Amino acid sequence: MKCLILAAGYATRLYPLTENFPKPLLEVAGKPILDWLIDDMAQTGMVEEYIVISNHKFASIFREWAAKNDKVVIRVIDDGTTSNDNRLGAVKDIQYAIEQLQLDDDLLVMAGDNLLDFSLAGFIQYGKEKNATCVMRYYEADEARLHKTGVAEVAADDRLIAMEEKPAQPKSHWCVPAFYYYTKEDSRLIQKGIENGCGTDAPGSFIAWLCGQTNVYAWEMPGKRYDIGNLQSYEEVKRTFAALK
Repeated sequence: MKCLILAAGYATRLYPLTENFPKPLLEVAGKPILDWLIDDMAQTGMVEEYIVISNHKFASIFREWAAKNDKVVIRVIDDGTTSNDNRLGAVKDIQYAIEQLQLDDDLLVMAGDNLLDFSLAGFIQYGKEKNATCVMRYYEADEARLHKTGVAEVAADDRLIAMEEKPAQPKSHWCVPAFYYYTKEDSRLIQKGIENGCGTDAPGSFIAWLCGQTNVYAWEMPGKRYDIGNLQSYEEVKRTFAALK
């Protein structure tokens, strides 16, 4: 299995910290955000290669960071974009990496700016047991937050009935963060999804299309996800993880 890490955004809400530096490499409790994610996955032994999808502005910084890691294999892909205005969007970035590297594997796809207080091992194992594409989910009571994320309708057997990114009228309280397990068969459908009009900016847009084509399952998270979206949330995450050390 390969791991694709989405890191081609420009994080304008975190300026000036990210004006000339990528958000996924900001430090939290002594190490970059990406190191927290990769260190966890490396312990599972389930991932053979890590692929970071960067924009052109930050690709060299990611390559310098990757070169220092002697524990896992990390490749950095430059999607060629130079600003927030001409970015490809997450779904097109995934397809770009698949085409450039001719990937035909099960894929663990994730945003590079999230942290978890639990291991991804359970999620990966769940995907393997289901032998199907899977997402993670958590219950969100605050309706205001539901308007800012992917929201899923889930059947009793964990099957995803429908999903919508940033809905005006949320149909459930199940939020879907940017962590996905794609079977290699379903990863071959990304280009078809794009051609059939699925959204390309938010990564969950492909899942919203895919669950209408085949079975997709939603694993309930056993812990908490920390989304670093602005300066305030970054400071809160730093305090939280410093206390956990």
